[in-house]
Amino acid sequence: MNFLEQNKNIMISEQYLKMDQQEMETRVWEIKQQLGKELFLPVHHYQKDEVVQFADIMGDSLQLAQVSAKNKDAKYIVFCGVHFMAETADILTDDNQKVFLPDMRAGCSMADMADIFQTERAWKKLQSLFGDTIVPLTYVNSTAAIKAFVGKNGGATVTSSNAHSMIKWAFEQKERILFLPDQHLGRNTAYDIGIPLQHMGVWDPQKDELVFKGNIDDIKVILWKGHCSVHEKFTVQNIQYVREHYPNMNIIVHPECSREVVQLSDYNGSTKYIIDMISQADSKSEWAIGTEMNLVNRLINTNKDKHIISLNPNMCPCLTMNRIDLPHLLWNLESIVSGKPINQIVVDEETSSLANLALNRMLNR
Repeated sequence: MNFLEQNKNIMISEQYLKMDQQEMETRVWEIKQQLGKELFLPVHHYQKDEVVQFADIMGDSLQLAQVSAKNKDAKYIVFCGVHFMAETADILTDDNQKVFLPDMRAGCSMADMADIFQTERAWKKLQSLFGDTIVPLTYVNSTAAIKAFVGKNGGATVTSSNAHSMIKWAFEQKERILFLPDQHLGRNTAYDIGIPLQHMGVWDPQKDELVFKGNIDDIKVILWKGHCSVHEKFTVQNIQYVREHYPNMNIIVHPECSREVVQLSDYNGSTKYIIDMISQADSKSEWAIGTEMNLVNRLINTNKDKHIISLNPNMCPCLTMNRIDLPHLLWNLESIVSGKPINQIVVDEETSSLANLALNRMLNR
């Protein structure tokens, strides 16, 4: 039984749920001061403000993992994000650095849409259909097991920032790619670099079959049927509403949105791209943003000289990301101080080694 299996059913003590916010905040600041440089808190952009206030650094998942690995003073890395992000941090950090996730329930629905058993079964069938003509690529928003699978089979990881260059790299290796686990990022990126939609098929892991109309020899991109539960909720109707009611408004979305939404928007790009575009935009400019609500609200509050709205006004924050809250953060930190740390994320040596192959093929380009 691995550490995750041992700890996944540990529930937060009732005392933390009964504490008032000021008391919890004071205690977290005390622990940060007590542990000093030995403690490092990387915090993802989608986190709640109650957690963001304690961030040693904010950023996207891979950036946070990389910075954590470079911080050799940090013995305890309390990763305020979701499970696959903490796994990546554990893969990249040294053995004397321990990575923790304040709430083990903080997963990612997209990452969970591609498990290793489905992927290995799919790969066997795709090999029988296409032979040795496929390079697997996985979005960093995937489990360590999927990253390891990709590394083992000659592929690489991609981010939303470098997906274009990584897909071009993959086509230099072989004539087809399998893109995991987000079909929308894969479709949008492949289309941008010139792959027609009619040359893209979809692998349905639930039905265990390839969905494609036409001659399968024409397929260049095989998209895993997965998606982000947040970004898929932005719709064509949302864009039509903004165009009608806010004719001067720029629409900017994340490429995890559907092809139709990306095609109708004015701009699309990674979280960093969105943040940079908004912060550098002209004063008085107007923006409708199609990404996670915590980030949109933060951009509204930090860019008061601009008119900013969510592309979908009925959006909720990422529910799994929001499991990391102040009570769970304090609970995790106090367990470290007590010498009985909980919720450590440990990726086994073989998985870590293979996943590193996939990550390094991307990082060393």
